Amino acid sequence: MAPYYITTPIYYVNARPHLGHAYSTIVADSLARWHRLLGDDVHFLTGTDEHGLKIQQAADAAGKTPQQFTDEIAPMFAEAWRRLDISHDDFIRTTEARHRAGVEKLLQACWDAGDIELDTYRGLYCVACEAYYTEDDLDGRDCPIHKRPVEQVEEENYFFRLSRFEDRLLDWYARHPGAVVPEHRVNEVTGFIKQGLQDFSVSRKSLTWGIPLPFDSSHVAYVWFDALANYITAIGYGTDESGFATWWPAQHHVIGKDIVRFHNVYWPAMLMSAGIEPPQGWAVGGWLLVGGEKMSKTSGNVVNPLELIDDFGVDGFRYYVLAETPYGNDGDFTYEGLVSRYNSDLANNLGNLAARVATVVGKKCGGLGTAPDPQSALAAHAAEAVAEASRHWDKVQPSRALEATWQLIRATNAHLETHEPWRAEPGPEVDRVMGDALDALRIVTILATPAMPATCREIWRRIGLEGSPDQCRIPVDVRWGLYPAGRTVVKGDPLFPRRTA
Repeated sequence: MAPYYITTPIYYVNARPHLGHAYSTIVADSLARWHRLLGDDVHFLTGTDEHGLKIQQAADAAGKTPQQFTDEIAPMFAEAWRRLDISHDDFIRTTEARHRAGVEKLLQACWDAGDIELDTYRGLYCVACEAYYTEDDLDGRDCPIHKRPVEQVEEENYFFRLSRFEDRLLDWYARHPGAVVPEHRVNEVTGFIKQGLQDFSVSRKSLTWGIPLPFDSSHVAYVWFDALANYITAIGYGTDESGFATWWPAQHHVIGKDIVRFHNVYWPAMLMSAGIEPPQGWAVGGWLLVGGEKMSKTSGNVVNPLELIDDFGVDGFRYYVLAETPYGNDGDFTYEGLVSRYNSDLANNLGNLAARVATVVGKKCGGLGTAPDPQSALAAHAAEAVAEASRHWDKVQPSRALEATWQLIRATNAHLETHEPWRAEPGPEVDRVMGDALDALRIVTILATPAMPATCREIWRRIGLEGSPDQCRIPVDVRWGLYPAGRTVVKGDPLFPRRTA
């Protein structure tokens, strides 16, 4: 089995989980599940970012210590991912001892390489971003992301000499043309590098809530050497070198477009300095906007995903998040859009197909599944769905992979409409048509498992199959003609009761 290591961003614990957090996490989960279907040895990491000025300020405002504050918020993320059926293998908190050990090792390696030096910083700083900006970056005097005034800051910091890595980074991206998806993000990354790289601060002397530098304990590590390092500390860097050697480099960092600079420029340069291979790939998503704006506490447009799953079910919500917006583009979340896609794709298409097949098998085939026709017209549709879904999952395009899967659902519904087995007398023709539909439904449940694992397990059970679709392997188990005749088929309650806006 090939190792496949995938990560989400670690989420800052100054607020509860919201739809933006859920989006990246569900995308990463779907990729992890897809690679398990391929037979890869998957390691899926998520977690929380718990140091920094914002946490210290939020804890002070709440009358708590920073550790007390983070100990209350971090479990909310773990619980949210449990309820959203996220299949992560590890959950890293940056307050853990294993993380501190790895951060110290990384800092020391870059210090020993001569790429960290003491200097004085004067400039414009956004507390919410924990990032510095130039005058040209700003929207007037406001941060371009958070729309808040930036602060003029002057303090003694240690700096990472990023400016030394321009040629090395450009050469690395030239030698790894498929490292960033969607592809247009590569031009953004290399364009930023070609503009000239500025050294960045790696420490704070005015802050106590963080990891002290191993070479100067009067400073604590600033966000990028702390937060970004989670990707290697969680798999053993600094504590378990055999584990680190097994999983690194990561195949995919799933990130949002607002953190491309830090993940695609700062991070590989830091790793190069420490003598570590950069990640193999990054999957860069757009934003799920609400009312045309990015979700934030400041704008008051935060959507709680856990409230939505109470109305639409976990898999209904997961499907919408993955199917509605091509990955890499911005999407605009609306409740009406969620209802519309839920009713059309899930209630009318998949749910209706599963119910229709079970009903007809019950009435015309004695409740027992029948064998598919090896020469069925649906066989070509199934093969195309498998090929197209596989191609799009490989390119980190869940929406297009699901569209390819739904084309098979639509073709199967059309196949039933053409043959109208509910009007025919029981016999070989009805058996063939229903066997075709059952085999198509079997393949659909495997292909759709990354998006809707619980629903697919239930359909699998209803059509009489043993085990679970997530135990199947692609391509061997998605060949046409593998549905075994003679299995009991049951209808059950509606999988997706229709909703109204």
